[in-house]
Amino acid sequence: MTLSNGTSDGTIRWGILGTGFIAGLQTQDLKENGFAVQAVGSRSLESSKAFAEQYGVATAHGSYEDLVADPLVDVVYIATPHPFHHANALLALNAGKHVLVEKAFTMNAREAQDIVHLAESKGLVALEAMWTRFLPHMIRLRELIAAGAIGEVRKVVATHNQSLPKDPAHRLNDPALGGGALLDLGIYPISFAFDILGTPASIKASASMSATGVDRQTAAIFEYASGAQAIVDCELDAASANRAMVIGTEGWIDIEHTWYNPVPFTVHAVDGTVVERYDQPVNSRGMQYQAAELERLIRAGETAGIILPPAETVAIMAAMDEIRKQIGLRYESDAVPEGTQE
Repeated sequence: MTLSNGTSDGTIRWGILGTGFIAGLQTQDLKENGFAVQAVGSRSLESSKAFAEQYGVATAHGSYEDLVADPLVDVVYIATPHPFHHANALLALNAGKHVLVEKAFTMNAREAQDIVHLAESKGLVALEAMWTRFLPHMIRLRELIAAGAIGEVRKVVATHNQSLPKDPAHRLNDPALGGGALLDLGIYPISFAFDILGTPASIKASASMSATGVDRQTAAIFEYASGAQAIVDCELDAASANRAMVIGTEGWIDIEHTWYNPVPFTVHAVDGTVVERYDQPVNSRGMQYQAAELERLIRAGETAGIILPPAETVAIMAAMDEIRKQIGLRYESDAVPEGTQE
C-alpha cells in the first residue's frame, strides 16, 4: 500500500502530554512537517512553558486535565512513561480527544483493551506510536514480501540491544516505573515479528534479571502454525548493531543498522545475488509518518487502519504479558483492580 509523505495540512490540532525526551522528538518532527502543535501539558506549568518556548507551541498548560480540556486540541500525543499511559489515554479519550500513545502502549493487555474499548465506544482513534511501522522502508518491505520476492517467509530475526544508564534509580531500571529491556526495547522486535508473521501460536522466553528486579536481557522464540519462527531479543546494558532479517524460501531481506530507524535494506536471492536495494532518505527523524496515519484515520472517519490496528496492539501486549509470565517479571499494574474478574 502507498502511505502518505508524512506531511500535514495543519488543520488537525495536536496537544503534547508530557515534556520529556520522546515528547521533544515527536514535536520537532510534527513542527518540521506542517503539523499544527497547538498545546503542551505537564504536571508542572514551569516545565510546560519551557517546552512550549523551545518548540514554538502556542499554549502551555500546567496540568494534563487542562490540556485535554483545551477546545483547540483535537489529538493528544501521550509521551509519559508507560505506567501512566492507561490513565492518561483514558483521560484524553473521555475528553473527546483522539490519542497517539507511545509504546509500550500500556503495561499489559488488560490496560490496552481498556483504551481500545473506550476509543471504539466514542468513535475516536487510539493509535500506538510504533513509528517504525509507518516508515517508507517498512511499507516497501511489506510490498516485497506480499509479492513473493523471497518466497514463503520462514523466519524473522530482530534485535534491540542498547547500553543505557546503569543508575538503579533510573526509570529504565525501576520496577515501579515499568523498567526493564522488554517494554522499552523488546517492543520493537516483537512488533516487527507481528508485522511480518502475525500472532504466534506459542512463545518460549528466557531472561536475565538485574539487581533491581527488572529484565536486563530477554530473548524469545515465537512459533507459528505454519512452522515459521521469529527470534527476538533485547538488552539494556550492552549495545549491538541492531539489524533485522526476514528469511524466506527464495531469499532474504537484510535491514541495516539500526533497523527500526529509516535505514536501507537489501533483498537477496537464495544464491546471494542482490535483487533490490532500498534506500530512501526521509525528512526529520521519521516520527511524522505515524502522526500522518492518525490524521488520515480521522479524516476517513475510521478508528482502525491496516498497518497497526488496535486489536493487534492488544495482541502484542498479550504476547509481552506471556513473556513476562515466563521470565517472572511482574509489575504493580498487573494486580487485578477491585470489582473486576481475572
